[in-house]
Amino acid sequence: MALDFYTNPMSRGQIVRWMLEESGLPYEEKIVAYGPEMKGENYRQINPMGKVPAIVHEGRIVTECAAICVYLAEMAQEADLAPHPDERADYYRWIFFAAGPVEAAVTTRAMGFSPQPDQEVMAGFGNYDLTMSVLEGALSGRDYLCGARFTAADVYVGSQVDWGLTFGTIPSRPAFDTYAARLRDRPAYKRAKARDQALIEAQNQAQGPQN
Repeated sequence: MALDFYTNPMSRGQIVRWMLEESGLPYEEKIVAYGPEMKGENYRQINPMGKVPAIVHEGRIVTECAAICVYLAEMAQEADLAPHPDERADYYRWIFFAAGPVEAAVTTRAMGFSPQPDQEVMAGFGNYDLTMSVLEGALSGRDYLCGARFTAADVYVGSQVDWGLTFGTIPSRPAFDTYAARLRDRPAYKRAKARDQALIEAQNQAQGPQN
């Protein structure tokens, strides 16, 4: 099975690498540099947006982290990361909640602006505090988003929680902290992070000391 993984270690490609490690599918990594390479004509044939990550699986292109995670879960049936019938509602609900309201709430806050009260309906996610409270509720009283079992939803949503706690874009709350700790203990998570960290260190060394 031919599966090419286009990424940069300092990107959301870390989400997809973790998913690939969980899936057990063999893949070939292709590091894409920011700047002319990522925005150039060659890579835009893979992703016209000129951003990573992306995968090409047997000639089929998939972009967007949430879509890639769902796709890989379906391809890697032996890994049992796709939802069972009774898990589908929570699985799809929380993946797309993270891709929509959570992403929007965190991004707008990080950029220094928030919807005014009369704009909250149009914004879709309401406001940051509401979004965080709903996400907290989804994780309270359960080990994973679909209940007791880890799925691809935990890779995608868990990556946002993990990243947010690390960089302060998601508040430290018991439900978030214990969930992130549980995910960080997974062998596939550790392998993925180790590989991306090694790539980051290699890039830093290649750039040399900064004045």
